[in-house]
Amino acid sequence: MFAALPLIESPAMSAPYDVITIGRVGVDIYPLQTGVGLEDVTSFGKFLGGSATNVAVAAARHGLRSAVITRTGNDPFGRFVHNELVRLGVSDEFVSGVEGLNTPVVFCEIFPPDDFPLYFYREPKAPDLEIQAAELDLDAIRDARVYWSTVTGLSQEPSRAAHHAAWDARGRTPLTILDLDYRAMFWDSPELATAEIAVALDKVTVAVGNKEECEVAIGETDPHRAADALLDRGIELAIVKQGPKGVLAKTRETSVEVPPYFVDVVNGLGAGDSFGGALCYGLLQGWDLVDVLRFGNVAGAIVASRLECSTAMPTTDEVLAIVKEIY
Repeated sequence: MFAALPLIESPAMSAPYDVITIGRVGVDIYPLQTGVGLEDVTSFGKFLGGSATNVAVAAARHGLRSAVITRTGNDPFGRFVHNELVRLGVSDEFVSGVEGLNTPVVFCEIFPPDDFPLYFYREPKAPDLEIQAAELDLDAIRDARVYWSTVTGLSQEPSRAAHHAAWDARGRTPLTILDLDYRAMFWDSPELATAEIAVALDKVTVAVGNKEECEVAIGETDPHRAADALLDRGIELAIVKQGPKGVLAKTRETSVEVPPYFVDVVNGLGAGDSFGGALCYGLLQGWDLVDVLRFGNVAGAIVASRLECSTAMPTTDEVLAIVKEIY
């Protein structure tokens, strides 16, 4: 078991970022009643959201200097995104507005323990898919200790080209992470997603996804075969999330499986992003892989026990207290 570590002190602003993420942002409009369809909900909460954004927030909660590359509308919700990022400890220096497009909003229904329908309002196009290669700070991306991308950003241009420009500038350096976060509603077909992911896998060193996402990415749902297939593509660390069966991680030298940490689920939508931020933290600490996975499992479970996503992300001390208790 690893020893408890203090939170990392924020480095000087001129220092490289610990974590830079790129991709989706939005405003989560979540019902304050559970077990009720949207047509009958009477009150809602408003929260910062979007997978890449949530991972940046989760990393910041662990004391990491983090930033997100994304775009919003030039509207009140866009101003809310900037304000919340800063309030939650994430730099907004790489967040810009897109004239004529609205900041996306996302509604969900909450039927614990495992039914959380999502309704994305991202038409005619989400600003975060208008990320331009020419506007990227390639030096910051190259210098970041962790660079985190998601599959959603590959679904349309010019975001797709921007993702590849960032990877090409960074090179296939350690802790260049691809979240296999596939959502069918963002793609014309799963076959197109598979083709784009195949190209992306040649440019990253870590891949993270659940069994369904692995099927789209590399045609495998069995966790061990999926991890092996990812390693065959040159990935250095393959992580397959298995929900109630825990998580599997493989490198070329080792294979580790960690059982889940069970909680009373309130809203499971942000658990994977909390796992992602915790994964970044654990890897940067140089922990053994089993300890990284335990830390990530608990961090994800904590968020699943809460209503919101970004503002539900736990601190390092919260996670470590549970890890020390159960392992």
